[in-house]
Amino acid sequence: MKLLFVCTGNTCRSPMAEVIARAAAEARGLSGVSCGSAGTFAFPGNPASGPGVAVAAAHGLDLAGHRSRELSLELLEGADVIVGMEASHAEAVARWAPDASVRVMTDFLPPGRGRAGGGVPDPYGGDLETYEATWALLACAMRGFFDWLRDTEQVPDGP
Repeated sequence: MKLLFVCTGNTCRSPMAEVIARAAAEARGLSGVSCGSAGTFAFPGNPASGPGVAVAAAHGLDLAGHRSRELSLELLEGADVIVGMEASHAEAVARWAPDASVRVMTDFLPPGRGRAGGGVPDPYGGDLETYEATWALLACAMRGFFDWLRDTEQVPDGP
């Protein structure tokens, strides 16, 4: 199963979602799940934002080697499930690949959780606290995302 996370610049939200998803798959004992990310308006080769790298490291994950990628038809066609950080990202994917399975990250937040369906705010230019809030939102939504994958039998539950 190939998962692709999409935001605008591929330096903040989608790279954080990518490493959170990779760790979530590993924690659930899911083998054969690969995670990637791209941006609808990315400049290829840019590193992840400094605060994003710091917040990931504080959670035991590594974003230091990340380099941004621009969204392409090839990436979309290679993905089984695509998750946009906002509705605009999902709409961009749908324009490029109308048959793609695309969702918005905040669709997977639990009922009653703020921002459900409202998109993940872009922390670009924010401080560590802003990035930590984005991380917390992504981590919460990611639990729901993997539960959805399991419930729709797209991936088996781990051991």
